[in-house]
Amino acid sequence: MANQTLKGGCHCGAVAYTVDVDPAASMSCNCSICSKLGAVWAFTPKSNFKLTKGEGRTGDYQFNKHVLHHRFCPTCGIESYAEGKGKDGSEQVGINLRCVEGIDVDKLTPKKFDGRSM
Repeated sequence: MANQTLKGGCHCGAVAYTVDVDPAASMSCNCSICSKLGAVWAFTPKSNFKLTKGEGRTGDYQFNKHVLHHRFCPTCGIESYAEGKGKDGSEQVGINLRCVEGIDVDKLTPKKFDGRSM
């Protein structure tokens, strides 16, 4: 599969975005937050991401090494995306594919990532 232009956001609609991302490049992480969240992630360069609703309103949660900014809606609490840097230092956005329109995560085969050991 290749990058697709998709729409996503939180449950209540206060946070929305468009993104060019490849859902087939999905991954699931077993760290403490991702395990509880149940997220299935796909990462893309930040230049492929456009926040269309909620600018300046998202909450920011960081833990452990403070590498990712877990962005969530302060109204409904849903974390629909995260921001951070890739291994090469480039700005990246992680998309919670469970928050993207038209994606059935049960049809994906996410790569396992051992975030618990980091």
